[in-house]
Amino acid sequence: MALFDLDMMQSLYAKLGERVEAARKVVGRPLTYTEKILYAHLTQGDATTVYERGKSYVDFGPDRVAMQDATAQMALLQFMQAGRPKVAVPSTVHCDHLITAQVGSSEDLSKAVVENQEVYDFLSSVSNKYGIGFWKPGAGIIHQVVLENYAFPGGMMIGTDSHTVNAGGLGMIAIGVGGADACDVMAGLPWELKFPKLIGVKLTGKLSGWTSPKDVILKVAGILTVKGGTGAIVEYFGEGATSMSCTGKGTICNMGAEIGATTSTFAYDESMERYLRSTGRDAVADIANTVKEHLTADAGVYAEPEKYFDQVIEINLSELEPHLNGPFTPDLATPISKMKEAALANGWPTKIEVGLIGSCTNSSYEDIARSASLARQVAAKHLKTKAEFTITPGSEQVRYTVERDGFLATFDEIGGKVFANACGPCIGMWARVGAEKQERNTIVHSFNRNFAKRADGNPNTLAFVGSPELVTALAIAGDLTFNPLTDTLINELGEEVRLDDPSGDELPPRGFDVEDAGYQAPAEDGSGISVAVSPTSNRLQLLDPFAAWEGTDLKGLKVLIKAKGKCTTDHISMAGPWLKYRGHLDNISNNLLIGAVNFFNEKTDNVKNQLTGEYGPVPATQRAYKAAGIGSIVVGDENYGEGSSREHAAMEPRHLGVRAVLVKSFARIHETNLKKQGMLALTFADKADYDKIQEDDSVDILGLTEFAPGKSLTLVFNHADGTKDEVVVNHTYNDQQIEWFKAGAALNIIRAQVAGN
Repeated sequence: MALFDLDMMQSLYAKLGERVEAARKVVGRPLTYTEKILYAHLTQGDATTVYERGKSYVDFGPDRVAMQDATAQMALLQFMQAGRPKVAVPSTVHCDHLITAQVGSSEDLSKAVVENQEVYDFLSSVSNKYGIGFWKPGAGIIHQVVLENYAFPGGMMIGTDSHTVNAGGLGMIAIGVGGADACDVMAGLPWELKFPKLIGVKLTGKLSGWTSPKDVILKVAGILTVKGGTGAIVEYFGEGATSMSCTGKGTICNMGAEIGATTSTFAYDESMERYLRSTGRDAVADIANTVKEHLTADAGVYAEPEKYFDQVIEINLSELEPHLNGPFTPDLATPISKMKEAALANGWPTKIEVGLIGSCTNSSYEDIARSASLARQVAAKHLKTKAEFTITPGSEQVRYTVERDGFLATFDEIGGKVFANACGPCIGMWARVGAEKQERNTIVHSFNRNFAKRADGNPNTLAFVGSPELVTALAIAGDLTFNPLTDTLINELGEEVRLDDPSGDELPPRGFDVEDAGYQAPAEDGSGISVAVSPTSNRLQLLDPFAAWEGTDLKGLKVLIKAKGKCTTDHISMAGPWLKYRGHLDNISNNLLIGAVNFFNEKTDNVKNQLTGEYGPVPATQRAYKAAGIGSIVVGDENYGEGSSREHAAMEPRHLGVRAVLVKSFARIHETNLKKQGMLALTFADKADYDKIQEDDSVDILGLTEFAPGKSLTLVFNHADGTKDEVVVNHTYNDQQIEWFKAGAALNIIRAQVAGN
């Protein structure tokens, strides 16, 4: 196994003590572990000011970037515009999202390689050219591969996937971001984040029997709900934290995305050292041990957490019981002992059709070993598995090792189907037989999300989230109400039998093994490498720079749509079948705002074309304006652009000629994305002015020639009857962001800077 980035880690650790000491002096009190990592990664160097949690915007310098294949396409297409010969920080691409689970691992992988060949060729060649590590299809799920190879205590990483947070299991601050943010960091720019609030979770006692690390986060999700962690980093500590495995910690951090947390983390301990050494990273463990005092909170913080955290939760692991969360939301937490009455009260189908284990959340050696210990009991106790059963290994290294140790053969004996080392059913890439009938049914899985239609596209599939061992037991029983702690099963001989507690090694006793991990190192010098993009491709398209601002006020803009109510990034740039066009800006722009509700007729994807007077799809109408050389404006409601940090939702309107987005309020990440693409992101000074906009309005934006921070702009709505309304609009642009607007996009400035050096 290769050892990556040791020099980078040594450099960070060499200055860690000095950075922590500077922060401690400025803050004037002991520091949490989270604060140490954050203050150690300030782009300015040593801390000189105290940042206010939940308010201060701070520039950080992450140590690395990780991208999965669906999001990497646009991130790297943008990076290619930056003009840099190589990425500024260590970066990797992982091909895990585009493989559909259907028949079995080898067949599904072979099919995906053919179907996605041009995407993989592009990602491989662009990685090779710009110094990016490339993990081939079948190598594994991004977060598992990162944990095995790149995550390290005290580091900071950003990744173009919300479950990047998984690396917190190895003591990192790892945060999911949009492709534009990843592009900035790879281009050498600082990364901006609002300084997070801190939630402390104290774990006492010790896990035993049927209870697993997954049950900790299922319990926390029930306490905090899907919004309770928003804007906060969750730091776990206590004897319960140090007593569990590193991969178990990863599971907890991974699913922290489901409570809205910025990320979650654990301080460095012996379980992390064991994992580093088991995965061939003795050198990392050795240097981490030299700065161990800085890789945990200061003395006294964990003893009196209420003084240092904004909120503290305490969970006794000795009393915790297995949970099942769902259906349709990951925070509806039900202890297994209460499932029978909950299912009856809610009318949930209790027959389990499929049990699915694995995914980026739960596919460690320990997870597979504990599940296999239950699968072995099927034959030993003369049982028969009642539900379908699938296994999704997290990486080729784990898959190869668990096959060597006999676990996959054990699953095969109970009818288990092994899918490719990829996301598969967890992200909806599951060609489930019969799902199109939309029958009401129940499945259980060890994934992280269980929203309607998430796994199989069927809105009537009730998905419950549990630990791999509980999912395995429930698949054997075929009954949602089965409680393995207390209930018995009738075997093939008519006898009552009870499943023994699951058991399994934390790490493989004979060590990890793999023939081909799936890694492709980049060229030392990529200057002579050309990036593979066919000009006739319908999935990939090289980007042209967006045009710079004309230097004048914008007049005669058409109202493309006045969106009513909730308008998330999914409404602006739908996912699902559009996933395959993530690398082709013009093609994916055909989904622009097709989910938004038109205020004027209460319909979706149906707006008035002011040039013809006819109603039609939003993208076609906007293309007509673009062809005529006419700009347009999008009007929205509250919290416009909430949800996924998808940069396509900002790039599509920019590409098709929308000049401004005017709303009552923005979701912050989407507002930033619009700014980065050279758009005007504006808010009503008086929200009641939203009602003044009419369907046939022509809009003028005045004051752009004096565009300045804190200075309002004026909009004139010229109505079809000859009257007009003049309103004041606000913005949050700083000097740098105004330069982005003038240049046409943030990337245009980066390219100019690189060219000037």
